[in-house]
Amino acid sequence: MIPKPARLRGMDVRLAPWSESALDLLRRINTVQMRRHVGGPEPEEQLLARHRRYLAMPATGRGCMFAVLLGDEMVGSIAYHQRDWQGEQIYETGWNVLPPYQGQGIATAAGTALITIVREAARHPDAPHSLHAFPSVGNALSNALCHRLGFTLLGPCNFEYPPGSGSLMCSNDWRIDLANSGRPAVTARRDRL
Repeated sequence: MIPKPARLRGMDVRLAPWSESALDLLRRINTVQMRRHVGGPEPEEQLLARHRRYLAMPATGRGCMFAVLLGDEMVGSIAYHQRDWQGEQIYETGWNVLPPYQGQGIATAAGTALITIVREAARHPDAPHSLHAFPSVGNALSNALCHRLGFTLLGPCNFEYPPGSGSLMCSNDWRIDLANSGRPAVTARRDRL
């Protein structure tokens, strides 16, 4: 289920499932500035492997990567996927918005749309019942976005990123209970992501 586009100053913000054409977006995200909180840019080989994983996600039934579109232009990415966390199955989310589009509310609109999608996915009897985000403790903008979207801060944690690397980053664990059918608590404050 893809929610209706969110209206943002007369423009539509919408999510589109990851596609071959999103590889260029992934390359635009793979910069020192955009990846400073997650270990820096990846070599092309790793980037292509990431792109293939994103394309394959829907077939697993465990999540989906989306391009964030402003009108027809890809301006960011957002995803959710199922994973084990502290002995339970959860959904995890993460996002990126390209620098020229930050501070316009795009990340808030994309996050709100994603939460709607994940709430629908959580209706399946075997699905996780919580959505978590793990921004670096030093990423003030992503932490503020979690708060705006209605996540509850559970506290700092050591989080392995990238998965399987053995490399730990100090993150905040933010959680939304998906069983609560209410809308995310998004404030009117301008998004700075």
